[in-house]
Amino acid sequence: MSRIDLEKARDAFAQATDGTVGIEEEFAVLDPDSLDLVARFDDLNDAAHASDEALAVSIASELILSEIEIRSGAGIDLADATARQRDLRRKLFELADLQGVKLGALGTHPWADYREQLNVQSDHYRRVVDGLQYVARRNNTFSLHVHVGIRDADRAVRVCDRLRTILPTLLALSANSVMLEGLDSGLASVRTQIFTKSFPRCGVPDPYGSWSSYCDYLELLLRTGSIEEDTQVWWSVRPHLAFGTVEVRICDAQETADESEALAALIVACVMQAARDDDEGKPFEAPAGRLIEENLWRAIRWGISGELIDLDKGVCVPARAAVDGLLEWTRPVRSELGIEPHFRDRNGAERQSDLLGEGVSVKDVYASSVAQTRQSFGAGAPTSSTEGS
Repeated sequence: MSRIDLEKARDAFAQATDGTVGIEEEFAVLDPDSLDLVARFDDLNDAAHASDEALAVSIASELILSEIEIRSGAGIDLADATARQRDLRRKLFELADLQGVKLGALGTHPWADYREQLNVQSDHYRRVVDGLQYVARRNNTFSLHVHVGIRDADRAVRVCDRLRTILPTLLALSANSVMLEGLDSGLASVRTQIFTKSFPRCGVPDPYGSWSSYCDYLELLLRTGSIEEDTQVWWSVRPHLAFGTVEVRICDAQETADESEALAALIVACVMQAARDDDEGKPFEAPAGRLIEENLWRAIRWGISGELIDLDKGVCVPARAAVDGLLEWTRPVRSELGIEPHFRDRNGAERQSDLLGEGVSVKDVYASSVAQTRQSFGAGAPTSSTEGS
């Protein structure tokens, strides 16, 4: 039975407000001593429901019981969403301390055996595991998702079309998952390789051009039994049918709050600038998916340290220069909205690779990361949003 109401979804976009923001961050739930994944989501969730209603409604499960997601809810703008998320994160980390667990924020767990993880037994996740089997069970990953309200369903689809080309740049900047199965994977974002490149209907979507065309695609999937609900369409940028938002889902989870907030700020600016360009009729020709996929591989492999292909000029440019290009492109909207994201000189993947190259063990690299995450997201973190987040 279909769980997608396309008319209701269109109404959600008709009633949406441009520029509302929602932030979703996923954390690994860890044994405090070994830093192994532990299936403690239910304990955290139950404790939140017993002690803090605002936190309880903001916690969500993911595929495995050793993962927890915290959601800001719909902020009226970036500053509001960031302030909400900071408060909720701090409460979550305090709760984790009380429950005797730690939280990690890399895109993967560096050594956990996926075969030992317990899946969440909700109807949705049972469908995912039953349908995808190994592909789903193998996916023990952690990411950052950002929702931006966009009024009008047709416009939201066109905004998604315009954002396809920048997905590799956002991934390169956010790359934060070097380690897997106890090894240096040699990839900047091994999370993307085992999730985005493995799941069906995932990664770089086709350009759809209109709401009608996107609905035709969803209706085909429904008619052929390919999906039962819209959340089984995992594109790295998608119109979210329940929220009336454009959701960007390409980024690894971030080791520190300042990196997560800077990425969220840049994503909001990109979505709003794409909407502005569409409103102003700026010329746009959707590149072939195979070309964007070439850049996606470069981002997976080398991250921000590598090069991406300038698809307009057909030449390679440093990935950092591509980020500078996003900042320049979004300057009009960022100036209006007061968004000025600041990024560290070296991102998470580079820092991990530096330590591994110095001979630091995988376990010690992760221990250092977990300590930084606790310091950054937990009790000592900022309590209110600041300009530039």
